[in-house]
Amino acid sequence: MFSTLWQLLKEHPEFIAMLTIPPVTAFVTWAHVWMALEMLFYPIKFWGIRIANMPFGLKGIGWQGIVPAKAGKISGVIVDQTLAKLGNIKEFLEAMEPSEMADFVTNAVDENLESMIDEIMMERSYAIWSHTPYAIKRRIYAHAHHELPSVMKNLVLDLTYNVEDLVDMRAMIVRKMEKDRKLMVDMFLRVGKKEINFIWKISAVIGFGFGIVQMAIFYFVPQHWTVPFFAAVWGALTNWIAIWMVFNPVEPVKISFIRLFVKQPNGKLRLCVPHFHRYEWQGGFMKRQDEVSSVFAQIVVNELVTLENIMHEMMYGTRQVQTRRLIKSHMHSLLESPVVATTLRMSMDTGEIDRFEETIIDKSIDATMMPIRDPLLNTSRASKIFGLFESRIRELSPQEFQNLLRPAFKEDEMTLVVLGAITGLFAGWLHLVVVFF
Repeated sequence: MFSTLWQLLKEHPEFIAMLTIPPVTAFVTWAHVWMALEMLFYPIKFWGIRIANMPFGLKGIGWQGIVPAKAGKISGVIVDQTLAKLGNIKEFLEAMEPSEMADFVTNAVDENLESMIDEIMMERSYAIWSHTPYAIKRRIYAHAHHELPSVMKNLVLDLTYNVEDLVDMRAMIVRKMEKDRKLMVDMFLRVGKKEINFIWKISAVIGFGFGIVQMAIFYFVPQHWTVPFFAAVWGALTNWIAIWMVFNPVEPVKISFIRLFVKQPNGKLRLCVPHFHRYEWQGGFMKRQDEVSSVFAQIVVNELVTLENIMHEMMYGTRQVQTRRLIKSHMHSLLESPVVATTLRMSMDTGEIDRFEETIIDKSIDATMMPIRDPLLNTSRASKIFGLFESRIRELSPQEFQNLLRPAFKEDEMTLVVLGAITGLFAGWLHLVVVFF
């Protein structure tokens, strides 16, 4: 049968040109899928000529990777459909052990407490503070040192208790992703590394299969226009099929078949007694839920839901007014000492005292954020919530789990399909010119 088919092919007047169709189609498919994947993630920043008021939200003539260009929208989808299902931010902050954090911050602030008091007083009441007897200053310092641990502990616990009202987790993560678009790209590449490589490699196999089909079509319809036309069709189909295979089927599907070979421990195949075997077919990304859970959990605890990010959003984010109000309520114990109150009333009126309290809050926030940014503190807090995130990602349903990676492709999937068609059309035309004419 095969010899007959081969003989028929050999008799075709364009036999040699026809034989080039499958390998060329395989290579072109492999190349344009690689290009499509690169264009999905790169360049991080817009490359080209910016033109104002372009339609469809375009930035100008040029290109920016789809993922970095839509980092805000994609990260919002991930938060809404995945991270929000893993727990609330209060639960995550409580798991970081606020009492330990309060001790760490207290120790750091306490080292510079006296210089901070001097800075505030000299800024607000230079004349009075510069002439205040050192003995009185010492009493103020001692009072601040004494009150600081309890104030800081109560403040951190109160911030933790009210964190849901003080921090918008969605806004925090979206802002982080929009500010650091490379982080978004790195996240997708780390989470979906195997799937991206799979799409790239399987595209050549799919392309070769389509090339054989196209060769058969050309045999029966020996029209030159079929070469670029079907190259465009295969280009679009290959991109769509490759992406589809990563995420589908979402749920495992059992397929029965007759097994003729078994894989040995050394990786080689050997013949076995034919028997029915059931294969569990599922999208490549879905199969790796356990493996991906660890990778994604590391990204979340080290880059997104970190102590520094939470506290930064709390202190400087959209709800900072509520945070400042809460901090102010905890500062009163530092100002209630008779010696402190007397010193303030000697140098300031009521309005100035209010402004003085605002200065204290500003300085307190700055002083608190310095130790909060400490890499060792953030690493230790990340280790405390890593297991929580990892276990909950493992427990996500397949439909929920696919949303870790799916938004990157779904956002502009049709763009990738059309890009495949355009690239295929161009490559098919080039193939026709070089080989057939």
